[in-house]
Amino acid sequence: MQLQRFQLKSILAVTCAIMILLVHSQGSAQKPKPKKKQPPFQWVNALKLKLPGVKHATFHSPSMNVDVGYCIYLPPQYNAAGNEQKRFPVVYYLHGGRPGSETKSVRLAQQIHEHISKGEVAPMIYVFVNGGPVSHYNMADQNNAMGEDVFVKELIPHIDATYRTIADRDGRGIEGFSQGGRGTTRIMFKHPQLFCSAAPGGAGHSTEKRISEENGQERPGLVFAKGDNTYDLARNYASHQEPELPILIHVGTKGFNYQNNLEYMDFLKSLKIPFEKLIVPDVPHSAVKIYEKEGLKIMQFHAQNFRKASQQ
Repeated sequence: MQLQRFQLKSILAVTCAIMILLVHSQGSAQKPKPKKKQPPFQWVNALKLKLPGVKHATFHSPSMNVDVGYCIYLPPQYNAAGNEQKRFPVVYYLHGGRPGSETKSVRLAQQIHEHISKGEVAPMIYVFVNGGPVSHYNMADQNNAMGEDVFVKELIPHIDATYRTIADRDGRGIEGFSQGGRGTTRIMFKHPQLFCSAAPGGAGHSTEKRISEENGQERPGLVFAKGDNTYDLARNYASHQEPELPILIHVGTKGFNYQNNLEYMDFLKSLKIPFEKLIVPDVPHSAVKIYEKEGLKIMQFHAQNFRKASQQ
């Protein structure tokens, strides 16, 4: 009898030990991975990828007295014999992330190059912008943090002076994804005289709505200028809608901003602001995945608007 009791106790002890080990192993497996530490923001970042037609360059910012980096994609036709005087339209691409860099979205150039090389869409230049320490926002209370102004007032004139662009609204488009979708939406409504084509993607409009409702505050310690958000700027544009701005909103159905993009589209409808939409099924919050599936449609949207503008 005592032997049986001893064996039972031993079995129970071993069982408890196994259960404890299982609980610990499951707990450790469920621990979230530590967030990857973001490198400090820089206005110039090296391009480590080799992509067809892409090069990295800099210009000197007069307002900050520092160099600012950008990546530029030149289509094969740009350097083709006989095209020495030909000018090309430009799409300015605003990266996601906060902060990001001019190299963050440059992988899209692979799909861009393939579509242009195959003749599926008219040739165009793409410029990948560095959005500053708080991507694509002006932060007047921080040193060298006027990301929007550096783009609009300095980078665009530099590109037009340096490359053979169609250096006016008729040949200029703007596009971006996530944080860059927010930037694209704000800047297109604030500066519609600069762009004849706009394609914001995957923007976090729920955050922009909160900024509108909280008089510029996104969260404690991060406050933007009053009215500088996708809701208030749309309301302001709706009051005049001049010049007319062709808009394509794109988003993946599996992206975490999908629902708030649908809500923002309803908001634009309530303001009677026309737009087109591109809903990409089963795609997560990823500009690369969207371009792999439907990038050609976005490029054709820009090309169509460039063509229409040139004919007016």
